[in-house]
Amino acid sequence: MSETMHVAVMEGIGKMSYVRRPIPIPQANEVLVKLEYVGICGSDMHYYETGAIGDYVVQPPFVLGHESSGTVVAVGSNVSHLKVGDRVALEPGKTCGHCEFCRQGKYNLCPDVVFFATPPVDGVFQEYVAHEADLCFKLPASVSTLEGALMEPLAVGFHAANQGGAHAGQTAVVMGAGCIGLVSMMALKAEGVSRVYVVDVMPKRLDKALELGADGVINGAQEDTVASVLKLTEGKGCDLVIETAGAEITTRQAIHMTKKGATIVLVGYSKTGELTLPISLALDKELTFQTVFRYRHIYPMAIDAVATGRVNIKGIVTDIFDFDHIQNAMDNSVADKANIVKAVVKITKEDCFQ
Repeated sequence: MSETMHVAVMEGIGKMSYVRRPIPIPQANEVLVKLEYVGICGSDMHYYETGAIGDYVVQPPFVLGHESSGTVVAVGSNVSHLKVGDRVALEPGKTCGHCEFCRQGKYNLCPDVVFFATPPVDGVFQEYVAHEADLCFKLPASVSTLEGALMEPLAVGFHAANQGGAHAGQTAVVMGAGCIGLVSMMALKAEGVSRVYVVDVMPKRLDKALELGADGVINGAQEDTVASVLKLTEGKGCDLVIETAGAEITTRQAIHMTKKGATIVLVGYSKTGELTLPISLALDKELTFQTVFRYRHIYPMAIDAVATGRVNIKGIVTDIFDFDHIQNAMDNSVADKANIVKAVVKITKEDCFQ
């Protein structure tokens, strides 16, 4: 093994390049993973386009990427549950373990989390990473490392479904058919929700939703979304809405399309950070609002759902880019959102950079 590795860095808004850095040495509780696939997340694209998300500001050179998987190539002295050769999916956030939220099991709310590709913490668009062994989940033989890299967004989908109390007998609507909308739809189906409809304005994304198991789709640009949901539910409204678009109009529609006593789960971030909503109607209906911030205790569930065939996670992938074409990967992901539903970067390639 070489002593250095290639790392893709963001040098500024819209500009990627490569540097060489030392391959990390795993600490006692860590494993060294040779990365094979890293997904391009919406947050990666937002940092790439604007240089910041809220208070998190990129200071170049910065490494993007937090959806990852690969093969263990070295283990720390205290690690016993993993060995060299194991294929793993990496949960990207290391928490403190002792704050009130960690002690309650709600570790995704830990204020001191160290999370890949959240400034100032570098991400994993690189060939190797040393990571906490307890955050590296072994993949069964039936699950590929491509699928392993997609466990991170799938975990968001399952957390959204869990926050909404998803169960058999319900009719649910997912607002938005991007990556998170699609994984939310598949999580709802895997948890037994009887009917799941998906709303978007991009035909290719709606086609993908049908391909992956949606019971029906609604093109919000061509039809009245609320009227369509009411028609599909014989005027009753739906039991559950997962809102992933982060838009005011779709959140308002969610309040109008639900039946009394329903639940709305807010997943998508609005561009402004603020929404004006018909709260009087929400009160009259006694709606329950839940929110989602990442996930907790989900990776084993997500891996099992893929291993048993209940979720076709690789089906969300529309584009795979080689690591030595990272500039092209980012540019295309940003510019062609109507056609690229989910892009993944293949890190491992025999002739990469030669």
